Amino acid sequence: MKLKNYSIPSAIYFIVAALLIAYFFPREGKFRYQFYEGKPWRYGLLTAPGDFPIYKTDEEVKAEKDSILKKFEPYYRQDKEVETSEIAKLRSNYNSTLQGKVSPAYMQYIEKSLVYLYNNGIVTTQELDDLKKEDHQRVNLLENNIATPRYVSEFFTVKTAYEYIINNCPAYLDKAILQSCDINNYLRENVTYDQSTSEKVRTDILQSVAISNGMVQAGERIVDRGEIVDHHTYNVLRSLKIVHEIKSGGSQRQSIILGGQFVLVFGIMFCFWMYLWSFRPKIFNNRKNTFFLLSCIFTASILTELCVTYGLFNVYILPYAIIPIVVRTFFDSRTALFTHIVTVLMCSLMAPFPHEFLLLQIIAGMVVTFSLKELSQRSQLIRCAVFIFLSYTIVYISLTLYQEADFKKINWMMMLYFGINFILLMFTYVLVYMLEKTFGYVSSITLVELSNINNPILKKLSETCPGTFQHSLQVSILASEAAAAIGANTQLVRTGAMYHDIGKMANPVFFTENQNSVNPHDKLAFDESAQIIINHVTDGVRIAEKAGLPKAIINFIRTHHGRGKAKYFYNSFKNRFPDKEVNDELFTYPGPNPFTKETAVLMMADSVEAASRSLKEHTEEGIRELVDKIIDGQIADGLLKNTPLTYKDVETIKDVFVEKLKIMYHTRISYPDLKK
Repeated sequence: MKLKNYSIPSAIYFIVAALLIAYFFPREGKFRYQFYEGKPWRYGLLTAPGDFPIYKTDEEVKAEKDSILKKFEPYYRQDKEVETSEIAKLRSNYNSTLQGKVSPAYMQYIEKSLVYLYNNGIVTTQELDDLKKEDHQRVNLLENNIATPRYVSEFFTVKTAYEYIINNCPAYLDKAILQSCDINNYLRENVTYDQSTSEKVRTDILQSVAISNGMVQAGERIVDRGEIVDHHTYNVLRSLKIVHEIKSGGSQRQSIILGGQFVLVFGIMFCFWMYLWSFRPKIFNNRKNTFFLLSCIFTASILTELCVTYGLFNVYILPYAIIPIVVRTFFDSRTALFTHIVTVLMCSLMAPFPHEFLLLQIIAGMVVTFSLKELSQRSQLIRCAVFIFLSYTIVYISLTLYQEADFKKINWMMMLYFGINFILLMFTYVLVYMLEKTFGYVSSITLVELSNINNPILKKLSETCPGTFQHSLQVSILASEAAAAIGANTQLVRTGAMYHDIGKMANPVFFTENQNSVNPHDKLAFDESAQIIINHVTDGVRIAEKAGLPKAIINFIRTHHGRGKAKYFYNSFKNRFPDKEVNDELFTYPGPNPFTKETAVLMMADSVEAASRSLKEHTEEGIRELVDKIIDGQIADGLLKNTPLTYKDVETIKDVFVEKLKIMYHTRISYPDLKK
């Protein structure tokens, strides 16, 4: 599996990593058990640490409250003054205006009806609709703070009260005359909702609902390993968790702690982000590299959290030094040390005795940095692990003596923990190999191993294509010297040079350096010969992929001719058939063009070394002219336009090539024979 370079902003990786690390941080009061109804209990025997109630679930409490509220009857107040004032207004209007229009019988009927209606109660239409909607059959009617049950069906509204007076009119009265009395003027609500009393009674009723239905006594057995968590046990465990969280401050306090931890972790991660952005832009701009570094930090933090929270083992057993080792293997010493410091800073927030923890781990990281300054052999990893064990031991004993001034205070079990740590560090060899395959990295160790001439591919190349093998050796010398001069990866160039022409093993006799006296191209057309020469690139890629060579090495095979032409056959074709149109693709290498400093250096070294063999005299002027001609021609053809080389780099490379070729082709003096 190879990680692709998705277009996700680097900041997102850092924010997500900070959130995850902060979330998994151990927080004081956090309930240490996870449980699910219907699932087995994964921990040992659990007994009650103290007396605690068995709380009902929220659903159970809500169901009981809903059941009680169905029987709740709201409270209303009846205002007697409304009846008195409206009847008084009726009498006053009758004496002043109505007496001449209607008989006293109408007055007596209206007054009698008003007394009946106000005694029953007149409410607003909205309140009556609400009572019916909430399915209240009765209410409590307060009069002088005395509650009397009253059916809702007995209430009137102003409209139904008016209709009652008109519809129940005696036969001896005329309805038309009755309606002309403006009865609406004497009808208004005298029953209103008493919110304060209703809410108080409602609250008292709800508070009377018990939130627990039993008790668990201290020492009582709750559950044992392997037992299925049934409904009752689940409620007991849930109640224990509630009690535990209440004692530790509750969920609000946990949220505050989580917020503080996130800010602290994000601050540390932000410093790491700034380091990469400021000093390692190549790593920062590559999402795969960012993901790899953050994965190292996250993994160490999670392992520390699990170790501390659940007490699995001593925290010093964890091999934190693996992080700077693997980062140094694939990147550089400064990035390795900075990544290690960021990791142990966050882990120290969880570890017991953080001062001691930081001191031991930071010194271990420093030991890794200087012990792996020049990483070229896997045996160095073992030596580094030994140095780390010694640093742990010496620093711990020294710190204990400094703090306690007593040899008896030294905990010799720590030596065992450091020993286990040392054993785990030995697996770095395997881990580096796994990370190379997962992330597509190539370590310096792997490059050194691949450049060994006893490697099966190189050994076969030396046997089947001895001339090509010698050419590859010469190219590796030129390319590695030039790479060192411009600050490129020397070991990568050296190894790439050793493999760049392995495709010639498919047809060795078609290449000049492997021929004796017979040249098979003499019997072929120019375009056919060109195709055979060009195919050594695709053949080389095929051989390399079959052998499982890293992608970084295969890139040298693909790009060492770029999109250049097989110029010998191309120029020969043009010279022989000047009037014939030529298909350039038949004479063009598949490419792509070089795109890194290392692949560019190899292309130049390959062409210069091959061309230098055709020089009749290897003078400095001749070599200089040849080097300038070859490299300037590649620049003119646009083969180096995708590389990050500067003009200064190109001139430096030329100078290195000239000096190395002068040494390679120096003339030796002839030794005189001994005269007899």
